[in-house]
Amino acid sequence: MRFRNNPLHFLTEIRELGDIVEIGHRANRKILVLNHPDLVKEVLVDKTSSFRKGKGLQIAGKFLGQGLLTSEGDTHKRQRRLMQPQFHSKHIASFAQLMVEHTERMIHTWANLENRNIHRDMTELALEIINKTMFGHTITEDVDKIGEIIEAGSRRNIQQAKSIINLPKFFTKKADDRLQESRSYLDRIIYSMIESRREKPDEQHQDLLSLLLAAKDEDGTLMTDQEIRDQLITIYIAGHETTANTLSWTWFLLAQNEAAEKKLWVELDEVLGGNPPGLQDIPKLKYTNQIIQESMRLYPAAWMIGREAVEPLVIGGMNIEKGDTIFMSQYAMHRNPKYFSNPDQFSPERFDHEFLKTIPAYAYFPFGGGPRVCIGNNFALMEAAIILAVVGQKFKLQLAESHVVKPEPLITLRVQGGLPMRVMERANS
Repeated sequence: MRFRNNPLHFLTEIRELGDIVEIGHRANRKILVLNHPDLVKEVLVDKTSSFRKGKGLQIAGKFLGQGLLTSEGDTHKRQRRLMQPQFHSKHIASFAQLMVEHTERMIHTWANLENRNIHRDMTELALEIINKTMFGHTITEDVDKIGEIIEAGSRRNIQQAKSIINLPKFFTKKADDRLQESRSYLDRIIYSMIESRREKPDEQHQDLLSLLLAAKDEDGTLMTDQEIRDQLITIYIAGHETTANTLSWTWFLLAQNEAAEKKLWVELDEVLGGNPPGLQDIPKLKYTNQIIQESMRLYPAAWMIGREAVEPLVIGGMNIEKGDTIFMSQYAMHRNPKYFSNPDQFSPERFDHEFLKTIPAYAYFPFGGGPRVCIGNNFALMEAAIILAVVGQKFKLQLAESHVVKPEPLITLRVQGGLPMRVMERANS
């Protein structure tokens, strides 16, 4: 119950109890938490074939379908093989200018000293970018409606994942019916675009949908509409929400750290000189990238990973039985004082001088790891750096004094209740 009620605090608190902590049982199977990076590596990399996705993502598959996030075994391997080339740097590099344009369009709607919900702005911006990069245009359907669907799906998923027992279906029928309606709405949007694109195969498009339609297996087999739908909806939901959360937490952290904020401004002015950031500028924006790394350390969008053993094995000297669940928390690991000095302090400078090479590989793992490491990690880092640079050149963001900012651990780590901030033109800040 303590885990259900406040998982972030609980996972951080039990870190001192040992490298492996048993926190309870579900259906006579152990539930364990790993608190050592070497054990995380053992599960995610060395013995990955002995596990499948945890209960949360098994449940999410009912909504998302069998895309990269939820598929298992040979299906996942085939999907990864087909999808990996689409996230090669030569493809995602072409999206940099698009990200700049959409971010500039957003800040042109801002007025000096205006109060805005920055989390909402970041979410809508990330949605626009994912729409354009996936489908080649902005979806005309109501963005609020899509946001509500994603919100409902996320909350329903986390309720089911946290449940110790599986409730009879008649108890959950109303919620399940609403979720099915939401899925049907998204399906209509996705399938209509797939059908439209298949009807006009000669049209030239530079987006993910066109790349997936052309993707072939080694024997020449194309992906089915269902497979394309599952991949698109997974990337659509996971791809925009994680970026929006990372950016929201970044603005929150910068607003509380004037020295880091000013250091960011100096770098942006020196490197960009008032010009929009290009792809070639991103490696030069070293402190900007360190800010993003530090933001993902303190508030990782993926705050916990779950795995279920599919066979008996030994992890860290403990016998794991088939059906046992293992949790690994990025949030708790990233704040472990064994690996990070002053772990609760926002300090982008810690990522200078190849810091990551001085700590165990899985002491910092915001994108997961092993064969299931997030396929869109480079896309996400590029997008976050570009948006931070475009906005940071023009605006200072100030926290609303009356609003208490709290993390909300759903499928991703959100800002609870939005993020009200005042936007101030830098010349007037």
